[in-house]
Parts: sequence; structure tokens; C-alpha cells
Amino acid sequence: MSFRNLSPQAMFERLALEHRPELSFAGRSLEEFEAWKGMALPRVLATLGKFPLRVPANPQLLAEWEEGGLTKQRWLIDVQRHLAATCLVNIPMGLNPGERRPAILCWHGHGPYGKEAVMVTGASPELRENIARHNYNYGHQMAKKGYITFAIDWIGAGERNDSNKPNHRSNDLGRDWCNLYYLNATMLGMTSLSINVAHGLAATNFVCGLPPVDPGRLGVMGLSAGGTMALWSALSDERFRAVEIICYSDLWAHFGFRDLNYCGMQVAPALFKLVDLPDLQGLLAPRPLLVDIGTYDTCFKVDTALACYERLKNIYAAAGAQEFLELDLFPGEHGWGGNRSEAFFRRHLSPV
Repeated sequence: MSFRNLSPQAMFERLALEHRPELSFAGRSLEEFEAWKGMALPRVLATLGKFPLRVPANPQLLAEWEEGGLTKQRWLIDVQRHLAATCLVNIPMGLNPGERRPAILCWHGHGPYGKEAVMVTGASPELRENIARHNYNYGHQMAKKGYITFAIDWIGAGERNDSNKPNHRSNDLGRDWCNLYYLNATMLGMTSLSINVAHGLAATNFVCGLPPVDPGRLGVMGLSAGGTMALWSALSDERFRAVEIICYSDLWAHFGFRDLNYCGMQVAPALFKLVDLPDLQGLLAPRPLLVDIGTYDTCFKVDTALACYERLKNIYAAAGAQEFLELDLFPGEHGWGGNRSEAFFRRHLSPV
């Protein structure tokens, strides 16, 4: 018996290494890419399950203030039946009357602060340290560059984590709310991804109605699990003309099955049966995509992250969109490289 495997985890790792997704891209020509995307994208989106029904936003402006050359707003909006979200908006000061600017949806990753770390400079030493560690506040920095930026918490983070204020629920028994919400969602025919994407699109619809926002010039960016959300947001809504995925490049057999570096807010039933992560990213082609990879990232190891990127390059080449794919390979840990973002969005969302 001792010569046979008794580890279920080892079984899953070996199955994942042997697995070849049904819809992995293997073509070289534009015709092959277009046929593949036409077949693969609907099947991939179907793994998300149902989306919550849209509801009126019923926006309420909670606070507005000036900070660091920006007008900052905190809104409360409804995003589906029985649930709201706080939407933070950063607007550059000094806009001319009637002037409209591009807007970027800025998704956060895992961590104790949710959207706050992305959109602010840090009101406490702990938050400032978190921002510095990951170069995290791209929502603040990109607003300083002239873009309107906005963010909400995905379910399981910030104000929308049931262990945090104002919820104070304690029946999770120490388990991850991301996984608990996923279980609840799938019982209702949804996924955490479909819920979070729907909420992000609700926030986008609301922000597009603000006077200084040009709804024809939208981008999306996010770090780690925020990269997951940036990817799925763009796959689900073609209004996002440019996408930055920060430290969310790898291969499922390695970062998922081997490293267990994922949770219920990042997955959909049978997704890996269909595609691997480079295929999923490649479905964005020919839209502009900037990928950030940290050479010292301990979440998504650089060897398999770059293997993902090489496969992605092949997809963009087949789509005839090589010039729309960029890489920021930076000498840092898990965080925002920030070296190419301003020029990338300036190029693809028109000058600000």
C-alpha cells in the first residue's frame, strides 16, 4: 500500500499536469484565431452561470472632498437586488467646463483594505505600508495622471466582507468568505465571478453617467485577484477598450492545483476543462492588453508567468495584434510595476 498514492491533492496535481483543455488555442492564422474565438468565448462566458438582474443605481453621494489635486467622491449605489456597494471616484481637479476624460475601473486584489488601498494615499500607517509594499494605489496615481478612476469592493473584501464593518458576522468559523460565497452562488446557478462582474458593470454604468466621464473611453486594470476581475470584466463588456492585468499570469496546473493560489472568487465550474489562463487572456485579442509580471513575485512565479505570456503572445500574433500586447517585466514582488501604464492607457484611450 505504501507504494501507492493516498494523497488526493497529489492526485489533483497529476491530473492537472496531464490535462489538455479542450479549447486551447493551437492555430497560427487570423482565420484560425477568429474561428477559435467565435467558438471559445461563448462557452467560456457560459461557465460563469447566471448574472444578477440589473437594478437602478439609486446613487447617494456620501462625501466629497479635495485631496492631493484630486476631487474624491464616495458614493453608495445599488448593484443588484438586496445588495449595494460603495463606489470611490477620483477626479482630476482643474477640468474645463464640459470637458470629459477617460475613466479606468480599478479592481483591488486580496488583502485587508479592499478598494481603499487602490484609491487613496493611506490614512493609517498600516494602510500606507500595504500600499508601499505593492505599489498598490494605482487608482490614485492614474487619477493624478489625468484619468478619472473608480473602484468598488468585490464580495469578500473591504466593506463587503461579512466579518468587517458594518456587517460583523462571525458564522464563517474561520473560513474564507470568498469560498463560502462561491458555494452559495453556485447553489443559485451563479458564481462569485458572475456576481462581481455584474457589480463592476453596474458601477461602470453609474460612473459613465457622471458629467466629466467620457463613456467611449473606458479602461480596466487590477492586481492579482483584481487582475482576475479586470480580465473577466473586459471579456464580459467590450466597452473596456484597454486592459491592464497586473501579476495574474500563470498556468492553472501550477499556480492553481500545485500552489493552491486561488479561491472561490477566481474560478468557474469546468473552466480549466475548456481553457488555460493564457487562452482566457488571449480571448481579449485584438484589444490592447498590458501584462505586468514581477521577477520576484512569490504568488505567481516568474517562470510559469512568462510561460503564460509566451502562449499569449502566440495568440495575439495569430490575431494580427502583436502591437497591442505589451509586457512590463519589472524587478519587484507581487505588485504594480507601473512603468508602462500611463503611456499604455494614453495611447489607447486617446490623450488626456
